Amino acid sequence: MLKRFSIATSVMVSAAVSALACTSLIAGKGATADGSVMITYAADSHNLYGELYSQPATDNKPGTMRPVIEWDTHKLLGEIPEVDHTYATVGNMNEHGLAIAESTWGGKEELQGSGLIDYGSLIYITLQRARTAREAVKVMTDLVKEYGYASSGESFSIADPDEVWIMELIGKGKDDPGAVWVAMRVPDDCIAGHANHSRIHQFPMKQSEDCLFSPDVRKFARSKGYFDGKDKDFSFSRAYAEYDFGALRGCDARVWSFYNAHADNMDQYLKWINEADGEVMPLWVKPNHKLTADDMKSMMRDHFEGTPFDMTQDVGAGPYAVPYRWRPMTFKVDGKEYTHERAIATQQTGFSFVARLRSDLPDQLKGLLWFGTDDANTCVYMPIYCSVSSVPEQLGHGDVNTLDWNSNFWVNNYVANQAYNRYSQMIPDIRKVQSGLENGMKTAAENLEKNAANMSAEALKSSVQALADNSSREATSQYKQLGDYLFVKFMDGNIKKQNEDGSFKVTEDGIPEYPNFGGYDDPRYFENIVRDAGDRLMVKPLKK
Repeated sequence: MLKRFSIATSVMVSAAVSALACTSLIAGKGATADGSVMITYAADSHNLYGELYSQPATDNKPGTMRPVIEWDTHKLLGEIPEVDHTYATVGNMNEHGLAIAESTWGGKEELQGSGLIDYGSLIYITLQRARTAREAVKVMTDLVKEYGYASSGESFSIADPDEVWIMELIGKGKDDPGAVWVAMRVPDDCIAGHANHSRIHQFPMKQSEDCLFSPDVRKFARSKGYFDGKDKDFSFSRAYAEYDFGALRGCDARVWSFYNAHADNMDQYLKWINEADGEVMPLWVKPNHKLTADDMKSMMRDHFEGTPFDMTQDVGAGPYAVPYRWRPMTFKVDGKEYTHERAIATQQTGFSFVARLRSDLPDQLKGLLWFGTDDANTCVYMPIYCSVSSVPEQLGHGDVNTLDWNSNFWVNNYVANQAYNRYSQMIPDIRKVQSGLENGMKTAAENLEKNAANMSAEALKSSVQALADNSSREATSQYKQLGDYLFVKFMDGNIKKQNEDGSFKVTEDGIPEYPNFGGYDDPRYFENIVRDAGDRLMVKPLKK
């Protein structure tokens, strides 16, 4: 039964996000080079400020109530009783190395939840109450059973250092605050993912250690007219999600690109991606090699390069091979509707991460967030361990309407938004700084893990915090310098000449050398100009 809840008069609001277009990729511990479990997350929203959330562990007196704040809107939904002890969290990870990511798929409009717990609160409350992924599944489903679910259809990646689960959940509509759901454990040797479309189709008839579901998941679908076949043929996705071109090409295609990069024979699912025909793309696949955290970071920067959906190749990329398209996603020409591609990496990301979870490391190091703000393609992923005691200054609170040069989010935007105009010319300079920073941070993290056994608990705690602070400070400082450098180098459509040390050339008399003209990279740009202008711009011989 839905418990009654009270409305508090005041409450601390931590974070809000309209994360309606997110991506989460998954790798089991048998599919990774170091035996870690990995999940990723891109919180994509056009008004989300990218920051690192944090909550300390607490001991609570009986009768303590916890406010429930809707993540998307900051609205106070009500209160629920707090538990005796909550765990410390940083970002989407807690002190025990439990990490949770999500992607919203909406589903049947009439099933919009009417309960108390929205999907964002479901994540962060669970991180404070669960130690393992399996425990988290129970906490999450118990919460929506007890207090009702307030959001629409959602997929969750739920991972700890030993296993990872995909759970999909949707409400029952305004007349029933509950939810129907199914959770499946990803095999250790497989990779998986979800990206704003329900991915669980058929699942076992009976619950097991690796498959859990609400008892009425099939019965409820039948009662609503969503399914009338045999139970063994029941598809959670087909019953509860909406199917259209955008759901597959704009959503499942992102997961397909991940599979295609790391597994064999993925072309067989292109018909599914393009037409919802042929064999359904599987929930998970076995990769053809062991993945690293760098592989996962690279996938978060994907724009379908080298695939039939490559965003750098069609004329929409402009003369600088720009792999971005501004919203809205669809447009009409001559009465026909068309779409832009929607890749994993996108300009409107607030923050993203690669969570690497390892059971063979000390408790303070078993959970590591490679955390970045703004566009995953151009950000720097910084090492944030699960035992960090405070959020680095540069990753703290801010907003998208107030420029702050000490904010990692803002300097990343400074760099990225310049590249959106002249991508092919600027991205080499960005990659040089980005890779230099990330390689240095990776080495520092590896050294910390190597030396951890010889460090006291206090020294390790101090080192973890210092690594987070130094990394965020250095990434923010260097990206501000990078943004300034790009602005000067590419000013007015030119490209300034440089010395081997990177400084800009001057003449013997001390004035700047005349720049190179960068021009346009793609000859199709000129072809389109001629098609549009006709002979108006043709160079013609003059009569003498």
